Amino acid sequence: MNPATALATVLVDEFVRCGLTDVVLAPGSRSTPLALAAHADSRIRLHVRIDERSASFLALGLARRAERPVALICTSGTAAANFHPAVIEAHESGVPLLLLTADRPPELRDTGASQTVDQIKLYGTAVRWFSEVGVPEDRPGQVAYWRSLACRAYQRSLGPSDPGPVHLNLAFREPLIPDGDTSWCESLEGDANGPWVRARVAPPAVALHLPPTRRGVLVVGDGASNVRRYVAAAGMAGWPVLSEPNGGARYGDHAMAAYHFLLGIPEFADRHRPEVVVTLGRPSLSRPLLNWLKHADEHIVVAPDLTHWPDPTRSATQVAQAVEIPVAAGTDTWLHSWRRADTAARIAIDEVLDGSGLSEPRLARDLADMLPNGSLLFSGSSMPIRDLDQAMRPRRGLRILANRGAAGIDGVVSTAMGAALAHNGPAYALLGDLTFLHDQNGLILGPREPRPDLCLVVVNNDGGGIFSLLPQAALRDPFERVFGTAHGVDLAHVAAATGTPYSFVSEPDQLPKALRGEGLRIVEARTDREPNAVLHAVMRDAAHTAIREVM
Repeated sequence: MNPATALATVLVDEFVRCGLTDVVLAPGSRSTPLALAAHADSRIRLHVRIDERSASFLALGLARRAERPVALICTSGTAAANFHPAVIEAHESGVPLLLLTADRPPELRDTGASQTVDQIKLYGTAVRWFSEVGVPEDRPGQVAYWRSLACRAYQRSLGPSDPGPVHLNLAFREPLIPDGDTSWCESLEGDANGPWVRARVAPPAVALHLPPTRRGVLVVGDGASNVRRYVAAAGMAGWPVLSEPNGGARYGDHAMAAYHFLLGIPEFADRHRPEVVVTLGRPSLSRPLLNWLKHADEHIVVAPDLTHWPDPTRSATQVAQAVEIPVAAGTDTWLHSWRRADTAARIAIDEVLDGSGLSEPRLARDLADMLPNGSLLFSGSSMPIRDLDQAMRPRRGLRILANRGAAGIDGVVSTAMGAALAHNGPAYALLGDLTFLHDQNGLILGPREPRPDLCLVVVNNDGGGIFSLLPQAALRDPFERVFGTAHGVDLAHVAAATGTPYSFVSEPDQLPKALRGEGLRIVEARTDREPNAVLHAVMRDAAHTAIREVM
């Protein structure tokens, strides 16, 4: 057996023993040994994509929804560089990825050899660990090295306190394909009873115990863990819960769906300063919330990894791996004040949206309302997640994900596909047109590839709608070209190019029928950027008026 085949066979086998189930491959020549090993292993579900960027975001979605490492394979050269945006998102979001980049052997580097670039620590600080594996050799001891390396990479990617991407750079000399000889200088099997290294789970951290208080608030952002436990504790303590849609805590009687508008009123924010705020995950969607956090007397951030924690407002007073929220005696005056204002704002917002026709925030609200229990909703990172944050009512039974680590619009179609493939149930995505067009290649699926049950709902306002809500909109002369970026693309033609079923909605009552079906499909809803900006202002004014009336 040639060394390249031996190394690839052992690595894939050890990853599977550790728990790997999915491998995403972007085709190439230098990665041939890894591709063949993954294809030959029946325990693996293999996904092949022709575009490395789409492949990497597909792996990101798979790993994010499944919450376990996914291996990502590419050839040498710029192929590996195209993984970088997804690696950054995985790093910021704490998503476990195994990056297996094939490389040329050392004697071909810095010689002008084709498809040869410097891949050593290519992703910089965006990976949890990097290893230059070394060119495989036919000598005793290699199998122990390869298996221990694979197991260490898998466990380091998994965390448990700080999951994220791990990069193994694999230099292969030719021959790259099996030579028909199965012999090797030592057994390739290793320990047949399980992984080479067994990770031991550390005991749970000692929780920080808070003094009992009714005037507390639980804030939940992206990437939060142990959400149900903390929501239940907040409920027993009489605390309101301010959760972003992708935080997973917008359900129950304590969820304040209109918190963005409540905290946008200075007098409400001043009167509702809590004695303590507990934050899970990374809140980032609402400026009023972030401004309010700056004035909290006690702000406790719960972070599984104490080497780094989310604190964008620089307002954390304590950081803990776990917190105990005790039941507190007293009246529900604090909670009732939040609820009364939240209900008034919610009614006012719904009245505005019900009279708006097919608007972007109404589409977000109605979509979140009507999806069946057990559904996954993947949101674009620009306006769709903000529309959900401002318009979505509390509900159970819906899992919402978004690429909010780096909050880019790249690779979202592929990420949604990966998440849908890992989800046990129907999946949907809410995307803007630029986000959709940015990852058109995500629609390209070979006839033998696993196909997701995913409905892509694309809001087409012919450009970058979020900029119409920002100060740049006042720059009338350059705005449309350098910020609005109208594209004029017919999305029906994009769908037709890949044979993806397509439908169009122009009225809100058409949405339920359009969502029906199975497999990959596209639903387009067209809106206009300027009226959308006006509608958001009307929503804000109506909510603020209603809140002030009940204060």
